[in-house]
Amino acid sequence: MLDIAGELHRWMAEGREFAVGTVVSVGGSAPRGPGAALAVDSEGTAIGSVSGGCVEGAVYELCAQALSDGETVRERFGYSDDDAFAVGLTCGGVIDIMVTPVRADSPEREVLRAALSAALAGEAAALARVVSGPAGFLGRALLVRADGSHEGGLGGHRELDRTAAAEASALLDTGRTGTVAVSEDGSHCPGGLTLLVESSVPPPRMIVFGAVDFAAALVRAGKFLGHHVTVCDARPVFATRARFPEADEVVVDWPHRYLRGTRTDARSVLCVLTHEARFDVPLLAEALRMPAAFVGAMGSRRTHEDRTRRLREAGLSDRELDRLRSPIGLDLGARTPEETALSIAAEIVAARRGGTGLPLTGGADRIHREPHPDLRVVSRR
Repeated sequence: MLDIAGELHRWMAEGREFAVGTVVSVGGSAPRGPGAALAVDSEGTAIGSVSGGCVEGAVYELCAQALSDGETVRERFGYSDDDAFAVGLTCGGVIDIMVTPVRADSPEREVLRAALSAALAGEAAALARVVSGPAGFLGRALLVRADGSHEGGLGGHRELDRTAAAEASALLDTGRTGTVAVSEDGSHCPGGLTLLVESSVPPPRMIVFGAVDFAAALVRAGKFLGHHVTVCDARPVFATRARFPEADEVVVDWPHRYLRGTRTDARSVLCVLTHEARFDVPLLAEALRMPAAFVGAMGSRRTHEDRTRRLREAGLSDRELDRLRSPIGLDLGARTPEETALSIAAEIVAARRGGTGLPLTGGADRIHREPHPDLRVVSRR
């Protein structure tokens, strides 16, 4: 539900009652992953999505019923000859959805409000909710913050809350959303409770090195993908806010010096568009030795070969060089800055999601793969 934090937070502030259906688990081909949500208020207004249109109508009705009777329910939607066309789930997948009423007297309302506030403020926090277990536990919620403190409760022994907080913290550390099983006494014995943990973390960084014409288009693509985008160039005449109005930051500094002193993590994307050895080599020598999800560099194949030779001379190992994606981008036949930015963005997505970059037409592989464990990330500015 944190993926619609902005709208739900506004509903909370307005005192609205609503019910929210959240994807708990998926199997086979399904368009949305765990944490995706659809909410319906008492006036019948709907926001969000749980399936890209497949089962929205059925979940809408479940939300309306939950608002009426105050009961949290879990429902499974799957493909069969009998029900596929009834709900529109004809893609062969299975979706488990939990529907929770959030009324004025709901015991979880305040902890959910705190979770929505944290997500909206861009704070690192995890919301753990019981999605299966004994009667009376379903829908109970615990908010866990980055420092390990927590509020709310799952309705059981204190050890359960401590164990849940520890598990949620582990997922939060990697920005993941997923499920974990614990028992009512807080252990990991089977047959207890299953928790859905939704992580909300600041948006991942994209740092674009080189204030060239291609960079402006890539900034727009990066923002579209949800990144916090920085442009860095050593030349003050080119690295200006006027040239990159959509960037979150424009930095005038030598690229390798800036990278050495700034924050990066395992979700960061580093795009080197300078294709000039005096900038590229010291910059990539830093980039390929630090945490980052993606390191790519622009240039011709001849430039790439020369750059690789220089990097080897600088002491980089074959393993470190294997991380470099160069020439950057997928082969789309791109010519314009916008087309080139699209090809780079496509490679970033393919690298994150495990895609092949090949056309889906004529392919035999599943369209919706299991996501990389670090990918199910919710971020809010």
